Amino acid sequence: MKKLLVIDDDENIVDIIKAYFEDNDYQVLTACDAKEGERRLAQKPDIILLDIMMPGMNGIEFCRIVRDSLLCPIVFLSAKTDETNKLLGLTSGGDDYITKPFSVVELHARVEAHLRRESRPKDRNQRIFFDSLWMDYSRCECGVGDQRIDLTKKEYAIVELLTLNAGMVFSQDRVYESVWGYDAEGDARTAVTEHIKRIRKKLGVFGMESKVATVWGIGYKWEK
Repeated sequence: MKKLLVIDDDENIVDIIKAYFEDNDYQVLTACDAKEGERRLAQKPDIILLDIMMPGMNGIEFCRIVRDSLLCPIVFLSAKTDETNKLLGLTSGGDDYITKPFSVVELHARVEAHLRRESRPKDRNQRIFFDSLWMDYSRCECGVGDQRIDLTKKEYAIVELLTLNAGMVFSQDRVYESVWGYDAEGDARTAVTEHIKRIRKKLGVFGMESKVATVWGIGYKWEK
């Protein structure tokens, strides 16, 4: 059972998050300020949801303290929508930034995405093979034999998403949200289509272009 720590002085938000995630088989720890949150760290949460504006120590300062002892994902929850606060949150060690009010369903999706990334193999020498293609998730690399495939950051992120969920079908919108982010602006259909085309071309050098399969009318999957 995954362990979620929520630190927020808004009791209504804490209650909503706690009820929803417990219904989805999470153990939920709660704290109303940084001082109480620091005591909860001893229980080794898998992910932290952290408010920025709290009495006493704010979330930015608390995040910096957490990063000295814990490497789990930290998702900021904040009513502040300006870019400066988002930048402060992410550069202080946060992994994501969600503005209030938010959809608890979207929050759940982001939490799940961060936990999936955390579950990637951590051994820097470990390679996972998909036929002749290898993936080194800790180094964000892939290749065939001794040859590394030169993918851009977003191309790699798409291949990572599909291989980690081999056989699962992802719509263009889901691929776009996972790779570009929920707040990204642009044409999801065009962006994903063009990146898939380039990925297939690069895999095609090794005769593996068919591994990224199109499921007509739905999306894409990594062919097992």
